[in-house]
Amino acid sequence: MSLRDTLFEKLRGEIVDIIEWIDDSQTTLVWRFPRYQNEIKHGAQLVVRAGQVAVFVHEGQIADVFEPGIHELTTRNLPILATILGWKYGFESPFKCEVYFVSTRQITGLKWGTPNPVMLRDADFGPIRLRAFGTYNLQAKDAKILIEQLVGTDGVFEAGEVTELMRSIIVSSFADVLGTSNIAALDLASNYNELAAAVRAEVVQRVATEFGLDVPQLFVVNISLPEEVEKALDTRSSMSVIGDMNQFQQYQMGQAMTKAAENPSGGGAAEGMGLGMGFAMANQMAQQMGQAQGGGAAPFGAPAAAPGTAPPPPPPAVTWFLAENGSTLGPFTAAQMQAMASQGRIGGQSLVWRAGMASWSPLSQIAELAGLTPPPPPPA
Repeated sequence: MSLRDTLFEKLRGEIVDIIEWIDDSQTTLVWRFPRYQNEIKHGAQLVVRAGQVAVFVHEGQIADVFEPGIHELTTRNLPILATILGWKYGFESPFKCEVYFVSTRQITGLKWGTPNPVMLRDADFGPIRLRAFGTYNLQAKDAKILIEQLVGTDGVFEAGEVTELMRSIIVSSFADVLGTSNIAALDLASNYNELAAAVRAEVVQRVATEFGLDVPQLFVVNISLPEEVEKALDTRSSMSVIGDMNQFQQYQMGQAMTKAAENPSGGGAAEGMGLGMGFAMANQMAQQMGQAQGGGAAPFGAPAAAPGTAPPPPPPAVTWFLAENGSTLGPFTAAQMQAMASQGRIGGQSLVWRAGMASWSPLSQIAELAGLTPPPPPPA
């Protein structure tokens, strides 16, 4: 080869362009290759890496699409563009064309959520409001539709530019699926995967043909109830944990007796309170034993019923409350009140109250309790 041919080949190699895109952003969906006046020379090398496709656009008309690989731009591998430009016998001079690289890999970790609660008719709670959030992955499925419908002439198209659109579509699909699933609110947590699969299927159906996008994965991370409903559920759960309310009251009475005995400063008052609670506890245990034996046992300390006769029903128990140093103490039975009065714990000026009274009153003014304390001495 002559020196002239060598120099020509060298110059020819220098002017051959390499068209490629190295993406470091991890969030870019479409990127347009920058060209001075959009001129591409004959024999240019097009490098399309894995996870990309290259789309040639001439005057707004989409021409050829290239899959991953190294391509030399000639008439043979640009059939659509050659038809548009009228290349019948090949070309040698530069031509103007825009090259868009479209990322086909998944963009992960995108978030969705309900900006406003979703109304739902629940079998347990009636009409309730639910909030939900999760994540999804986005992927370009059809480069031509994506460029035509969303990108246009934008040189760089990020995933963030379509997240608001995707969030609206996902939330709308979530509301549709939730409304037709008829899943009880208390069973939603065990059906996250089924809900996510149904929402994803509906979302893909909407965005695939219209925007050329795909949602390979979609997750429901949490579905939450309103705060007041959650509080009601906590209360209901607490009552279920307590179980037998009678046993729970006995346990509380026993704890109170233990604390009163451990408080030496309480003196006779603590002993009186413990004595009253002991009587009440004994009565309750006697009644439970009688019910277990098939009969109604008489309260502790009460005369037994005559043989062969059914005992009359016990009178309703009246409980009292005391006001002391700004605190409310009780409830106390009449026996407990008697024990505290005998110990000097309460007197005629002690403020008491029971169900049915409009306000607190001194003990000496209550007919049922007037006999607990002696009347004041006569005037001198």
